[in-house]
Amino acid sequence: MIRLVFGILVLLAIFRFPTIESRSHHPSAYSGIEFSALNCRKHKAVITDFGGVGDGKTSNTKAFKTAISNLSHLASYGGAQLVVPPGKWLTGSFNLTSHFTLFIQKGATILASQDESEWPVVAPLPSYGKGRDGTGTGRFNSLISGTNLTDVVITGNNGTINGQGQYWWDKFKKKQFKVTRPYMIELLFSKNIQISNITLVDSPSWHIHPVYCNNVIVKSITIVAPVDVPNTDGINPDSCTNTLIEDCYIVSGDDCIAVKSGWDQYGIKFGMPTQQLSIRRLTCISPKSAGVALGSEMSGGIKDVRIEDVTLINTESSVRIKTAAGRGAYVKDIYARRFTMKTMKYVFWMSGNYNQHPDEGYDPKALPEVSNINFSDMTAENVTMSASLAGIDKDPFTGICISNVNITLSAKPKEVQWNCTNMAGVTSRVKPEPCSLLPEKNMDCKFPSDLIPIESVVFNKCYL
Repeated sequence: MIRLVFGILVLLAIFRFPTIESRSHHPSAYSGIEFSALNCRKHKAVITDFGGVGDGKTSNTKAFKTAISNLSHLASYGGAQLVVPPGKWLTGSFNLTSHFTLFIQKGATILASQDESEWPVVAPLPSYGKGRDGTGTGRFNSLISGTNLTDVVITGNNGTINGQGQYWWDKFKKKQFKVTRPYMIELLFSKNIQISNITLVDSPSWHIHPVYCNNVIVKSITIVAPVDVPNTDGINPDSCTNTLIEDCYIVSGDDCIAVKSGWDQYGIKFGMPTQQLSIRRLTCISPKSAGVALGSEMSGGIKDVRIEDVTLINTESSVRIKTAAGRGAYVKDIYARRFTMKTMKYVFWMSGNYNQHPDEGYDPKALPEVSNINFSDMTAENVTMSASLAGIDKDPFTGICISNVNITLSAKPKEVQWNCTNMAGVTSRVKPEPCSLLPEKNMDCKFPSDLIPIESVVFNKCYL
């Protein structure tokens, strides 16, 4: 009897909006577009079915929330996709649902509202304890968010999400916020996630932040933010397992990719690492930050990270390890190869003194382990300094391996090319000559021959 009543309620939800169609009966104006996804959906609706207005002025927050609420009833009946057609769709924060696809069409732009009342304030992440901006304990909910979800696809045929970040950047610079700025896309405690084939512009802070997630694919994403605006990180996998980031182009005022896992005592207590992460075919421009950063929030641990086929242009460093006393945990089993770099401040940069802490409650005796770090097959042109490698006193970084790397210096290079302290490892066929703490040994640094599970996933061919 209960199942019968539930079925009737679902049917009522379906027929409440007659434009929610099965895939075989969708409106012709939005048909014929083929795309790849983890899963296809049986049902489809368009944001205009729920009162959406794409004039760039009308708030669509209610339309997005209503649409997703109604489509959530179809999760067990083949799932649903919500199409955002060409136009400018102004909205505040909204949450997604499971077995759901948000499809942003070419010519469509989701515009983030600058009305703070459309951004709920939520609790800090448990592995951070405080808002990351260092302003109180709360934070604005992300523009597109979701918690405890399964099977979520955010994709398109090169539609756009514009965070309209200038409002947020200006107010943050003036220290006028009491809570942390919103991110653009943040999914928490979720699994089987795909974010692909869209362009993200000018987030108030980080652009893509999967946190406490499993089985995540971020693919064919373009991210563009001003190179002089901090904290506009591109993609930040945080306490995630089995993640693939590939074929992305990122211009940022901060790290193009920052791998994280919690902050000091809060991250140590939460204890969830980022592991099984593959990053490949990344192009990055970031004059004031790294192509790929590991940390500095790494107190749940970071391990088994593979990075390959990366192009860096006018970027501060390639792979940067950031940590400090108080972080605890580890950064280990890191493998990076086949980098092409042009105009770099540093090629290799490791910092054991990244002393940003959430509060005074951290334990300065919680020392991180940094070990088994492998770099191979890299070329760099127009470089100011080959390497700045600083471990922690009485806690050296060990197992550093660098092989087959050729660095060409800029017209005005640093006099000391390799500055190494509290560091141990080896090098092979590296120019300019490395520091004495990394002696020459005829060998090739390791890179795993196996795949992490997410790399074997095969997409389905889907249609609007």
